[in-house]
Amino acid sequence: MDNDMTVPCADGIINIRVGAIIMKNGKLLMVGNERSDYLYSVGGRIKFGETAEEAIVREILEETGVRLEIDRLAFVHENYFYGDAPANMGKLIYEISFFFLMKVPDVFDPVSKSFTEDNSREYLCWVAPDTEKKIYPSVFGTLSAGVPDGVRHIVTDVRKII
Repeated sequence: MDNDMTVPCADGIINIRVGAIIMKNGKLLMVGNERSDYLYSVGGRIKFGETAEEAIVREILEETGVRLEIDRLAFVHENYFYGDAPANMGKLIYEISFFFLMKVPDVFDPVSKSFTEDNSREYLCWVAPDTEKKIYPSVFGTLSAGVPDGVRHIVTDVRKII
């Protein structure tokens, strides 16, 4: 189970990943790194042989040092974007992500000791959903009133913006 669900396809890449919605006191726990000017959700690629639920619990533990429980699946996100990491720079990426709302205990003190695939140190930060900072996925910016009931399907496609 060491292989990430990332597959070359023509000139692009297909990723299957998970993301966490970790909210406390009206703020979202997001991740940044030394290389990027944006924040992104806690999470990562599903490994072959894992379920999405197993993957999000593992990713949160790896990125925060804390094992959280899943509340429920909140979003499925289809996303076309161009890579910005050295290994995928400029490549078209099609990513399917499962975003889980997590149960956050009263005492929750996450600590990041993780790195990106190109060895940029990652850091955790709490931000309001309506922050001025660029956050991904952008739907996180709509969560000021909380996470809507049910499961939402979201499609983002930069090819339609360019």
